[in-house]
Amino acid sequence: MRVDVLTLFPAMFAGPLDESIVRRARDGGLLDLRIHDLRNWTHDRHKTVDDRPFGGGPGMVLKPEPLFEAVESLRGDGGKVILTSPSGRVFNQEVARELSRESHVLIVCGSYEGFDERIREHLADDDLSIGDYVLTNGALPAMVIIDSVARLLPGALGDDKSSEDESFSDGLLEYPHYTRPAEFRGWGVPEVLMSGNHAAIEHWRRQQAVRRTVERRPDLWEKKRWEKPVRVGKTKI
Repeated sequence: MRVDVLTLFPAMFAGPLDESIVRRARDGGLLDLRIHDLRNWTHDRHKTVDDRPFGGGPGMVLKPEPLFEAVESLRGDGGKVILTSPSGRVFNQEVARELSRESHVLIVCGSYEGFDERIREHLADDDLSIGDYVLTNGALPAMVIIDSVARLLPGALGDDKSSEDESFSDGLLEYPHYTRPAEFRGWGVPEVLMSGNHAAIEHWRRQQAVRRTVERRPDLWEKKRWEKPVRVGKTKI
């Protein structure tokens, strides 16, 4: 999978995407990641990428000329163009799966007051937000998207089943985990996990996943419950 990133702050990407699973995916040839400075597609001596908004108001707006030129030069014969924007649809695990099936994604990082709307209307295929808050620019959201997508690429985790059994993989939060020692400061591990009864363990984990989702993310639970019944053992809820 190839991912091109257009940003005004390419130095921000050094470090976070050079470690852990993303690094493994890059070294293994699963992820071809290229970071580009948008100012390289400007043609004035000041390398201008923004201007004041028509109609007045605070802040600056990213201009269409350098962005269209940059995307058209990088896109080639194909590629899905994503804007990072607070007004985009919320990025989640389902969207990550969608993107992981693409062969080429081009992420354009938002900055300042955002994009000239013609970029959104005539250049981008989608715009994504990682949450209901505002960041200094779109570099961090781009890193979040890349990390989430990279771990879904076949072979990135070593064991592809790992990505199937974790929070949000089936619309629920993940169940609690325990490891050795079996007792720590008087706190024990649920006996079922040490029973060797795999059916009972699976039942317990499903119960805990449902309980945790209901308590912590009722919005996810309502969505999951209405999409299809959740099976806990022999019971559907």
